[in-house]
Amino acid sequence: MHDQSQSHGHGDGRTPSHAPQPYALFIKVWAALMLLTCVTVGASVNWPGAVGTAVAMAVTPIKASLVLLFFMHLKWEPPVFKIMFLTAVGLMAVFFGLSFFDYLYR
Repeated sequence: MHDQSQSHGHGDGRTPSHAPQPYALFIKVWAALMLLTCVTVGASVNWPGAVGTAVAMAVTPIKASLVLLFFMHLKWEPPVFKIMFLTAVGLMAVFFGLSFFDYLYR
């Protein structure tokens, strides 16, 4: 029978493989997410159209990275998980880019 507690790299299954993080860190990340949300909303209200969209497209990956790194604990995972994630994001970016070029030149 396969022991599920060993399959995720978390030791005995009862304790995480990284030290607990202070609440202050998560509060700072939350504050950064709120600030970036305000930047996105402000840009869409003040500069509707291309500029607002460009700001949103620039800020959104930063917000997603903060959520993935801190709230989903990717920062403290083994390198193999980071490599798998970056590979998936890279492939998605390639497919999105190809789709945009296809749409642009139709």
